Amino acid sequence: MSERRFDVVVFGATGFTGKLVAAYLTRKRAREPFTFALAGRSLEKLEQVRASLAAIDPGAAAIELLVADASDRASLEAVAAEARVVLTTVGPFALHGEPLVAACVAKGTDYVDITGEPEFVDRLIVGYDEAARAAGVRVVNCCGFDSIPHDLGVLFTLGALPKGARITIEGCVRSSGTYSGGTWQSAVNAFAHLGEARRRAREARRAATGGRSVRGVRPSLRWEPRLSSWLVPLPTIDPQVVLRSARALDDYGPEFRYGHYAQVKHLSTLVGGAVALAGIVAAAQVPLARRALERLRPSGAGPSEAERAKARFAVTFLARGDGVSLTTRVSGGDAGYDETAKMLSESALCLARDRERLPARAGVLTPAVAMGTQLIARLQAAGLRFETVDPG
Repeated sequence: MSERRFDVVVFGATGFTGKLVAAYLTRKRAREPFTFALAGRSLEKLEQVRASLAAIDPGAAAIELLVADASDRASLEAVAAEARVVLTTVGPFALHGEPLVAACVAKGTDYVDITGEPEFVDRLIVGYDEAARAAGVRVVNCCGFDSIPHDLGVLFTLGALPKGARITIEGCVRSSGTYSGGTWQSAVNAFAHLGEARRRAREARRAATGGRSVRGVRPSLRWEPRLSSWLVPLPTIDPQVVLRSARALDDYGPEFRYGHYAQVKHLSTLVGGAVALAGIVAAAQVPLARRALERLRPSGAGPSEAERAKARFAVTFLARGDGVSLTTRVSGGDAGYDETAKMLSESALCLARDRERLPARAGVLTPAVAMGTQLIARLQAAGLRFETVDPG
């Protein structure tokens, strides 16, 4: 690893989120010394991205460009061999992500992504965890809004609860903003393969807990007076990630429960959202309708800078453990893009630059298991808020 030319390689640097990551790293490099390169399919498009970065920092004109394709294993291995960490934004991950993971494991290179696709993560756990452990490689999925605020927010909350307590935490998500074409494509693909995802999930989540009890809270719709909101069960990948962390780490106590909800102020919003989601899931099962959905928002499109500037997110955690109650919160700006670019970049830098301060673990890992409180400290320094809002 000490001989690698780059601390980080950004794969998918010409996509919507990839450009935001490249810009973030360009600005970050003025405050922290590290090396990075850009990788993608088109040299011409990579050159255009590099030119835009040079407008931020003239030194960016010297950033190296690596041509690689998600379908070309040799080109992916060549990229992986140059880097301490490969960071990727190329989705849908269930369609395009696995070859890069295989290349990173083969070359002993750490890997981070922003997937929120359970099918893809479960496939990696089953197919690559053992090989990654043997190679000493950290494969860390879900390093964007899925699932950094939730996974690390729970870890942050645990630090204020009694050690060894029986703990229940409920994460309540509130966010504004829109989505990119890549996010839309990933969601449609995930909805189309729900049955296969459930089958893989059963195999992937058979994890030993050393006799501890770890499970999800039975989801139910309810009014939460502490937040003056309806809490709606939210079937994203985030609770799965939190529970994987809890199964892996004794710090979560002898008995740990986690529930995951969307925080909705008005019942009309809840009903309208449920009807729309049901319609999209149903349409995604039919090939013709799925292709029509995919055309609604093609990859590469995304919200404008002005739209992103108005967006905000907050994840509030309602926690209790052996008689102690606590409310904490993780919050920031535009969840899906600006803050996701920050979270992903800081995750990659954490693996590349903070290795001596990280847990000695390898395999297909969650952010909390791979980087823990060191990544929380990085994100706080970068502007994300982790705070106790009610000490109980």
